[in-house]
Amino acid sequence: MTDDERAIRELVDAWMVSSKAGDLPAVLDLTTDDVVFMTPGGQPFGKAAFAAASENMKSVSLEGHSEIQELKVLGDWAYLRNYVEMTATPVSGGAPVRRTGYTLTILRKEADGRWRLARDANLMATENP
Repeated sequence: MTDDERAIRELVDAWMVSSKAGDLPAVLDLTTDDVVFMTPGGQPFGKAAFAAASENMKSVSLEGHSEIQELKVLGDWAYLRNYVEMTATPVSGGAPVRRTGYTLTILRKEADGRWRLARDANLMATENP
């Protein structure tokens, strides 16, 4: 495993840990300023919309697991295909919502030498109870 591959795997782990902890500033620091997120049926959105949507998640407890299926580094760019399982449980009680599926992510190595998420296509779907 190369140093870049290791750094990208650490970024994915940090994303999961920071998301679970509700640490939005840490999650946002893992993205480029021009990040674009894509989800099924919705318009692409950037960092500000992601942050606003994340603020709405403060009323849930997150548990998740990520398994990188494919990772390729191409100079200062990389892509990864990832399988994610995520369960959101309302803090005030209620039924948990489980989402699973794949993401296709493009990362960019920034001028500071850190890898950050630049584009993300999230194909996770809610599982039926």
